[in-house]
Amino acid sequence: MDTYAVGFARPDRWSSGNHVVQDHPWHAVEAHRPPAELDGEIELAICGAIVQVWGSQKWERVGAGRTACPECVQRTAGARSLTSAR
Repeated sequence: MDTYAVGFARPDRWSSGNHVVQDHPWHAVEAHRPPAELDGEIELAICGAIVQVWGSQKWERVGAGRTACPECVQRTAGARSLTSAR
């Protein structure tokens, strides 16, 4: 998989025991269909978190930041093409 959309861990999906999701709310989502079709959808992130896809975000920018999921960043590091969910 080499195309990713950006998902945000929804507050109603957070648990008090899962600090990684709370500290790193942005996640990569595999785009098995055109990313524009994923915007607003609830999907499973690369790391297994339940997230809502946000089309206005770019994984390249989010993935480099402090709030991106470290596991998603690591698993997508070899990706050739990253896209937003537009």
